[in-house]
Amino acid sequence: MGFTRAELESFRDATVPDLIGPATKLLFVGINPGLWTAAVQAHFSRRGNRFYPALYRGGVLPRLLDPSGGYRPADLELLLGSGIGITNLVRRATARADELTPAELQAGGRELARLVGRIQPAVVAVLGVTAYRTAFGHPRAQVGRQPEQFGGAELWVAPNPSGLNAHANLASLAAAYREVAIAAGISVQPSVPSD
Repeated sequence: MGFTRAELESFRDATVPDLIGPATKLLFVGINPGLWTAAVQAHFSRRGNRFYPALYRGGVLPRLLDPSGGYRPADLELLLGSGIGITNLVRRATARADELTPAELQAGGRELARLVGRIQPAVVAVLGVTAYRTAFGHPRAQVGRQPEQFGGAELWVAPNPSGLNAHANLASLAAAYREVAIAAGISVQPSVPSD
């Protein structure tokens, strides 16, 4: 499946529904949907995004998912059955996260607090320290577990899986996502060795 640049641009400002089941233990929070994600209505779906490879490498998921053409029913069953939920700080799709304003990120943080209060996951993992700092007004925050609770959940900041994030490689993403999954009480398998 492919899209032209013009086709992708037609998804600018579109939204993607949250992926949340009745037993969400770990809520991953992306910054906002990319245009490809909006086009196929599947979180972190652009080829080259390292979210699903990191979950697989970290032993959080038993198989590698490829939602680049949208979620298959078995993908949704695996994610939701594992206790994994996915949302975004900002709902509108853009080509790049740096197109968002600080006010949008801050409003998204407030909306996230309402969502967390409603679904009550064990762990909330915000994927992107810069977005976290802006959204929550913690300019010195670092990656890892945060000292405060968030709506009764442990709050973590983990690296963003976008290929644009040069500060993280697949191994470090896998280790970070494994750590938050264990903190959430998700049963993990042995890590998959790197190639």
